[in-house]
Amino acid sequence: MSALVCAPPLLGAAPVSYAAGAFVLFAPVRLAALSARAADPAARKTIAAADKALEREPDPLPRVHTEHTLPSDPERIRSLAAERDFVALRDLGLAFRITGEERYATAAQRYLHAWLAVYHPDFNPIDETRFDDFIAGYDLVRDRLGEADRVAMRALLRDFATGYLDPSKGPNKGDVRVNNWNSHRVKLIALSAFGLGDPQLVRRAQDAFVRQLDVNVRADGSVLDFPERDALHYVVYDLEPLAYAALAAKEHGLDWYALRNSARVGLPEALAWLRPYADGVKTHEEYAHSRVAFDAERRAAGERGFSGPFDPAQARELYALATALDPTWRATSERLGAPDPWLALGFSHALPVTTVPFTSGPERIV
Repeated sequence: MSALVCAPPLLGAAPVSYAAGAFVLFAPVRLAALSARAADPAARKTIAAADKALEREPDPLPRVHTEHTLPSDPERIRSLAAERDFVALRDLGLAFRITGEERYATAAQRYLHAWLAVYHPDFNPIDETRFDDFIAGYDLVRDRLGEADRVAMRALLRDFATGYLDPSKGPNKGDVRVNNWNSHRVKLIALSAFGLGDPQLVRRAQDAFVRQLDVNVRADGSVLDFPERDALHYVVYDLEPLAYAALAAKEHGLDWYALRNSARVGLPEALAWLRPYADGVKTHEEYAHSRVAFDAERRAAGERGFSGPFDPAQARELYALATALDPTWRATSERLGAPDPWLALGFSHALPVTTVPFTSGPERIV
């Protein structure tokens, strides 16, 4: 592995600032600020979604599976239906923080408890990537949980963090550990490490992040998946989880957005490479020359997005995350339309983050 050029230095190189407390994205100051957003259109939309979540029961599964499945696959259909609970949990948590009404917190706990009782990680990050919503939902109601659920959630986060750091766990897929598969893995490690407030795991998460920059982002800012899949969809799919992880790091006073690989490129350069397509200045015919046979199967099955020109709206959440990291991307984000309400409510404005110094040992993920 070539040397990494980073700014600020790697965690093992010098003390850095790290936000005190075990949270993922929503520091106490963020939670408190949500109560002032009640008049926002995003708040009204979120509360309406939370009200619908109040009316139904959780639908947990011991395992979810969507990777390499077609829309007609019964397991995919069942998994996507169950994963609606993750968004419901997040919306309920936001509604509670916006309104202060305990019924939303109680319902959020119900969803969380139902999944904690049955779910066991399988360490496939494509299948488990939507647990980012689940973890964000936990973050919003973490101080309302009973002891049993707090213990169970911390156990799940530790399973995610340590399991995804263990190369012997999960499917053995060779080079998928450097493509978009690995970006989603890095995101889950990072969110779990921050949720635990474990400095050593945070350090290992950052090491995994910079390694992914080194093996995935090329000197011109393009990503490994683009020549393989010939699809901008997979550029977004590579970068979005890294931007999510970088946002969690930012909330803890760590500037992962500024990290660069040995070619001196990182998230900003990758976002700049994609930007003309997101802005509609350039167009691209998706998957026309993909080297992956399953892409042809998806096209033949009529799966949306696997033929025709790239739809810039696919990059909406990516550039909303990017704008939360750096206002440079605001114009592109605004052209793409309103982001997911959780981003608009929680991260469209800067707030101070209280930090404390910490260091950890030299351990590095390989």
